Amino acid sequence: MSDTLRDQLMGLGFKPAPKPERKNDGPRRDGRPQGKGGNGNGKPQGAGKGEHKPGERRGHGRGGAGKPGGQARGGPGQQGPRKPRSAEEMDLAKAYAIRAQREKEERIETERLKQEEARVRREAKAKLEELLKDKSLNAEAADIARHFPYGGKIKRIYVTAEQLTALNAGELGVVQLNGRYLLVTAEVLAQSEAVFAASVALKVDPNAPAEEDPYADPQYKVPDDLVW
Repeated sequence: MSDTLRDQLMGLGFKPAPKPERKNDGPRRDGRPQGKGGNGNGKPQGAGKGEHKPGERRGHGRGGAGKPGGQARGGPGQQGPRKPRSAEEMDLAKAYAIRAQREKEERIETERLKQEEARVRREAKAKLEELLKDKSLNAEAADIARHFPYGGKIKRIYVTAEQLTALNAGELGVVQLNGRYLLVTAEVLAQSEAVFAASVALKVDPNAPAEEDPYADPQYKVPDDLVW
């Protein structure tokens, strides 16, 4: 029937006949039966290596059947009982423990002494500050520098001519307080030394023998006509 006639019949209401359904029950060309839902080899899908039959108990890990994970008890992988330590090893361990305890106690004692020293120092400075209130003799008009060693360095304090004479005679002294150098009487200097000995910066003993001047040799004499 030509396409033109077919179109005319369909236009009059005729419908084309349905195509017959294709059955899959017959044998395939290779002679193997077509299984329902199978993969062509007659076995259910998913039934392969690693599958287990219904009711079969599945083992865990690499161990034996029904035992999780590892080897049987008493196997070669299990460690045997630990050997008891010898008397020499026990004595050595005891000596290490005693030494560690002793070092710990020494550290604690050192820290305690350090804190105690800091506490005593703070209290002494507070007493010294109270003692030296309104007892400083530093003069604003002082213009003479008096040098002295203190704390491993050379320090200086400015005094007047009269104060310099009294200082060299031991009638005055110098006390260090909070970074300042205060000129005080010999009595106050002795009291300061009793409260906090480290505060005494300069204390002259008039009875002490004079030190030999290393520059007293005539070769170190400065000429009179030298201009500075």
